[in-house]
Formats: sequence, structure tokens, C-alpha cells
Amino acid sequence: MTSHEHYMRLALSEAKKSPPKPTNFCVGALLVSPSAASPVLATGYTLELPGNTHAEQCCFAKFATDRGVAEADMASVLPDDAVLYTTMEPCNLRLSGNLPCVDRVLQAKIRTVCIGVNEPEKFVGENQGRRKLEDARVKVIHVSGLEDEILSVATAGHQT
Repeated sequence: MTSHEHYMRLALSEAKKSPPKPTNFCVGALLVSPSAASPVLATGYTLELPGNTHAEQCCFAKFATDRGVAEADMASVLPDDAVLYTTMEPCNLRLSGNLPCVDRVLQAKIRTVCIGVNEPEKFVGENQGRRKLEDARVKVIHVSGLEDEILSVATAGHQT
């Protein structure tokens, strides 16, 4: 198993903690620093924190809180080699009015994002998250092999 697959499986474990709802995808996220003694810096899953929170948002909020900085300032304490693992492509549009996860990634100056699946077009049409990241010179890596399980978990609670 590659390290990418290992961390994506951990992100999938986080996604399984998300409460299933017909209006959300159950997503998991990990912030990892490969060079750190304890590489997993923070974890998050959809609706872990109060409000209509996404996995990446929860992960970043927990990381920032643990380090005593505002989420908007987490780039100042984030290791240069930080990688975001998320079971689903970060969102580029939030119907709730929250800051999109892509903008959170760019604000944190994360240079590598590993995704398990692209966001299905169910809620906001075609997600431009991956394109926006790549346009900002963020390396986006698709970690293959877990797509069916990720989508099964992500759509728990959705009407068929």
C-alpha cells in the first residue's frame, strides 16, 4: 500500500463518522506533514463542527485552534510540506455562504491536495474546485482504487 492510499483510507475512516443527510456528502479530510514525527496534523469530517461544515473546514479549524491561530492565519504555522487528503474534491461553491474549501486551501498555502473522487454534480453542478487549485499551481493527485467505497459513504442518506 502506498502512503497516499494509507492516508486516503484514514480520510475515508473520517468520512464514515459523518452523519448521513440528503443535503450533504459525507467526506473525510486529513492534514498531513510527511516529514513530521507524527505526520497526521489534523482530521475532519462533514458536520463534525457546528454549522453546515465541510470536512476540510473542520480539519483546518481544528488545526488552527490547536495551534492558537485563526484559520485565516494557519499558513503561518503550517509546515511547508503539508498535504491535504480529502475523500472528495474540495468544493468551489458553497450554497450555505461559507467560504468554499478550495479558497480555504489556497488561503492556507497548501501546495498538494490528494483526492479520492471528483465531486458529483448533484448539488452545484460541475465543481470547478480541482481546476481552480491547478490554476493556482496546487498539485492535485487522484488517489485511485477507493472510488466505489468513497462514493458509497459520501452518498449515505441520499435519496436514490
